[in-house]
Amino acid sequence: MGTIGATLARAGRRFVSSLPALFGVLVFTFLLMRVLPGDPAVFFASGPNAGQEEIEVIRRQLGLDKPLPSQLAIYLYDVGRGNLGRSMMTGQAVAKDLKERLPASLELTLTALLIALVSAVPLGVLAALRPGSLVDHGVRLFCSLGVCVPTFVSGLLLIYVFYYLLGFAPDPTGRIDIFATLPPQRTGFLIIDFLLAGDLEGWWAAARQLMLPALTMALFVIAPLARITRASMLVSLGSDFVRTARSVGLSWWRIVVTYALRNAILPVITIAGIVFSTMLGANVLVEKVFSWPGVASYALDALLVSDYAPVQGFVLLMATIFVIVNLLVDVLYGIADPRATVA
Repeated sequence: MGTIGATLARAGRRFVSSLPALFGVLVFTFLLMRVLPGDPAVFFASGPNAGQEEIEVIRRQLGLDKPLPSQLAIYLYDVGRGNLGRSMMTGQAVAKDLKERLPASLELTLTALLIALVSAVPLGVLAALRPGSLVDHGVRLFCSLGVCVPTFVSGLLLIYVFYYLLGFAPDPTGRIDIFATLPPQRTGFLIIDFLLAGDLEGWWAAARQLMLPALTMALFVIAPLARITRASMLVSLGSDFVRTARSVGLSWWRIVVTYALRNAILPVITIAGIVFSTMLGANVLVEKVFSWPGVASYALDALLVSDYAPVQGFVLLMATIFVIVNLLVDVLYGIADPRATVA
């Protein structure tokens, strides 16, 4: 109980210390959107041929006619009340748009991270057990290819092979076939909602639709996870406690799994948290290639038309998720290694 309390107290201190960073993200994103080229009032007033009077009306509606400090003060006040503004693209509140699209991005990112971890940790362990061997060189080559190939290239290749040539994958356009009946929304995760509804056919359709984009994202992040696993395992296997365990006659696989891997997994947890936050915000190319209705593609569409509110809301959401993930990593780190709670 004391260890859990110390871990939670440490996470609470980290959260409080992250609040100034979130405030800085708010201010920086607001100012950055204002200095970027393009006038949203011109775009949403029916294009560059719109009359000046119509443009001014739109500017007043968006609050762009006020001085910049006043705009910033109003924006911070609205955010403090939970109001992220209204999207000119969709005509809906940004908070509602993000709430509707976030489950799609989370479902894709979490599935991709799970695939990456299930693949990368065994690969890293095998490479560390036989350093310098063909297995080690093969793992390192695979990791290098995964980093070098951009996600949109690997995504298009997977579509070409598994959809066009082999016909195994469904049409890569969204989360589910447009003619399919959606389950009652409980979590927003289609593969979970279909299971809760008892619709196995719908679950299989959603899972098939998810596999190619998730595999595309996983291929890009397997490399850092496998490399950190390999490096950590090499350090653990060369440590004194492993040599002691071998000297007392413990089986080799027990030493590897119980002692070496448990100590080597700590850096992997840290990197997995960073990778997850990066994937969630940077999966826009995957979402575009597979027409996935997530928050990243939503923010990109808004950026292209200078729709300020969705972009600002997206950046704030990503910063908040990054803080939450770091806190979760701290908690998991403390559970895996109670010595970390003294820091």
